[in-house]
Amino acid sequence: MATATRRPITADDLLQMREDDCRYELVRGELRKRPFLGHIHGLRAGYILVSIGAHAEANDLGEVYSANTGFQLAEDHVRVPNVSFVRRERADAANDAPGYFPGSPDVAVELASLNDTYMDIDEKISDYLDAGTLAVIVVNQRNRTVRVHRSPTDVALLTESDTLEVDDVIPGWRIAVRDIFRRRMGVE
Repeated sequence: MATATRRPITADDLLQMREDDCRYELVRGELRKRPFLGHIHGLRAGYILVSIGAHAEANDLGEVYSANTGFQLAEDHVRVPNVSFVRRERADAANDAPGYFPGSPDVAVELASLNDTYMDIDEKISDYLDAGTLAVIVVNQRNRTVRVHRSPTDVALLTESDTLEVDDVIPGWRIAVRDIFRRRMGVE
């Protein structure tokens, strides 16, 4: 009996899909379901988004995007970082483009969740860097550290006593790593 060959899903196909209770990424034609995460995950991503956003707006550096924004790295590849930044000239050039942002973010921020494996995170880092992202920031909530990836071999590990910055991409922006993990409303 012959089996039907399924064609890979494209970014346009993904854009046309109806919403459900999950968000999706498209990785080399494979649809990957990503569950929505808890409030602490969103709170920490929000600290970073607001920090970058306020600085970028005050200095007209570019645009900051939430986890609702897909970045089309290739026809069959769409990634959705928790927080992302695109420099002004690239954001302006893509302003009227329909669908996903065409290309990679300049900075991608991923908050590793309890559902993520090290392989999942490493794959995302490689995808972003290969597509031209200048800095991939990975927030590890388990051990309260932050890694800044500039290349597969250029990685800085930051602890709560350090300050996160990517001055060559977002000039003047800084956030204390401890502030990403700060407590709110008696929860952590």
